[in-house]
Amino acid sequence: MKKGIVAALSVLFLLGGCAPTFEKQDQVVQENKSDEGEKAIIPSFQISENYYKTMLPYETSETRGVVVNDLGSRYDINEIETGLMRVAQNQFHTDEYFFKEGKYLDKETVDSWLQRKYTSKQLKDKKMKESENIGLNPVQEDGDTEPIYLAHLVEHNYLMKTEGDKVRLGGVVIALSLNSVQYETNMSSGARTVKNISNDELKQQGMKMAEEVVKRLRQKDGLKNAPIMIALYKQAPKDERVPGHFFAYSVAGNGEDSIQDWKDVNESHYLFPSPEAADAHPNDYKVFKTLKDDVEDYFPVYTGLTGQALYEDDKLAKMDFEVALTFEGKTETIGFAQHLASMITKHVPEGWDMKLTISSSDGPEALIVKKKGSKETYVHIYE
Repeated sequence: MKKGIVAALSVLFLLGGCAPTFEKQDQVVQENKSDEGEKAIIPSFQISENYYKTMLPYETSETRGVVVNDLGSRYDINEIETGLMRVAQNQFHTDEYFFKEGKYLDKETVDSWLQRKYTSKQLKDKKMKESENIGLNPVQEDGDTEPIYLAHLVEHNYLMKTEGDKVRLGGVVIALSLNSVQYETNMSSGARTVKNISNDELKQQGMKMAEEVVKRLRQKDGLKNAPIMIALYKQAPKDERVPGHFFAYSVAGNGEDSIQDWKDVNESHYLFPSPEAADAHPNDYKVFKTLKDDVEDYFPVYTGLTGQALYEDDKLAKMDFEVALTFEGKTETIGFAQHLASMITKHVPEGWDMKLTISSSDGPEALIVKKKGSKETYVHIYE
């Protein structure tokens, strides 16, 4: 059992892309309203420069778990969190800042911001006060079919070290998750129709909401001067098998309550195999097809090879493969993993950063990892 744990940890280190360094952990004081502040620990270990160190003890956000209810596709739940960290690195570098879950937006605030804006008549009918009329989604009057654009908000905080072993807030990052489609139900027939929302419309609505979000955040204690980044995320439709993606971000600098400049984020996800992947990235698709055919020649009983790829600026950033097995023998699993590792070494370019999970009805059976810049593969068999 201990041997399996060590092997699993080794794979985690490899996934990070560099060898870990273990140094003495730093004990710091997190600045707050209290004169004494709160003691915290900055771990010395960092998986790689692509990941932030996290303050300890770990504090969860009040909005934790809300994302599950608000996002239409389960693939978006992880992507909006990890993708937001990628976007944040454009402003808050991993060697200078430490990650902490958001603490400025509570569940009640997020729920109220996700509502529609109401007319005076609608407020009266709902027995609401004007002070409660803070929804960010547009008004919908009788007969209108105005979309719900904003599906969810995610907040991340980034802390920075100061003199005297103290840390303070270095910036706040907010993701606005926007619906890419509008679902309409015919009340008489019950039929549901799906209407796509254009990228231009999404960006326009997201930018408008971002301005309001920054103004509201500036009114909160502790956020009057901190940099605030707003990132726009295009959510995938409910039936998609790949997540959505971030497409734009902007930063309101120290004390600024408006956003001056927006930068594009060129990210996209593709499912392998799919016609979309074959058309957009034929060379990568050829590698996938060669690997798939080779595996089928030797192991006709497996149920298929699939992949999910992330592209940044139209270049492959990472590829996650998965193979589902129909056999159960451990020796078969070992033989299958060994063959796959050799095929990856043979067919997959050095420029690919990839991992392959072999699973069965009982769960994961093996993991194969190949890092960018190397042809070597690392294999772990789950006990």
